[in-house]
Amino acid sequence: MTMVTTRTVTYPADGLTMAGHLALPAGVDRRPAVLIGPEGPGLNDFQRRRADALAELGYVALAFDFHGGGHWFTDPQEMLARVMPLLADPGRMRGIGHAALDVLRAEPRTDPDRIAAIGYGTGGAIALELGRDGVDLRAIGTVNALTTGRPGEAARIRCPVWAGVGSEDPIMAAGQRDAFAAEMQAAGVDWRLVVYGGALHAFHHPPVDQSVVPGVGHHPRHARRAWRDIVGLLAECLPVTE
Repeated sequence: MTMVTTRTVTYPADGLTMAGHLALPAGVDRRPAVLIGPEGPGLNDFQRRRADALAELGYVALAFDFHGGGHWFTDPQEMLARVMPLLADPGRMRGIGHAALDVLRAEPRTDPDRIAAIGYGTGGAIALELGRDGVDLRAIGTVNALTTGRPGEAARIRCPVWAGVGSEDPIMAAGQRDAFAAEMQAAGVDWRLVVYGGALHAFHHPPVDQSVVPGVGHHPRHARRAWRDIVGLLAECLPVTE
């Protein structure tokens, strides 16, 4: 295992002081970089470990924040009250994404021309909005984030898009999947959609000690598969040795 160094990075966005988690691989050379968007509840140690895992593979990785102070909601209703207005406002999502992207680009170890964005739930929606805003990314990977954008803006996506979703996810149901696929196809995007059979919403996240929300559940086998698929996307579009 390579030696990974981590630190908290604070920066302004959305009227708040965000606290992201930056993970750096061993060495001093410039490396490809990955922006990581967490799911709706926000940052916790599981999200931070995603960044650490990518740094072990040789990437500079930033797990960004969108609640301020690295906050993680334990109450689903409080989380929805914060997240739903955000998801309805592409401009706000883009502002949060750009602020994190600026931090990642400013890191001396980052190769600013070789950046990908991945995200889960709300964080995936933010990654997609960066693509729709025309940001030069090498890849976009999302899980449980089949959000559609403003008409025509998907044509500005300049990289492959990979999306994963559980077949039994009531939040990202079949109609949402069809709308996302139609948007990507009409825009001429190089896109893929993987449907994980039997999985619910947030299938990728281990169980947490909080109120259980209907339609949400962990699926360990598909969680491992989705992570391998994300890593495979990065290996294809953003190889560490190039």
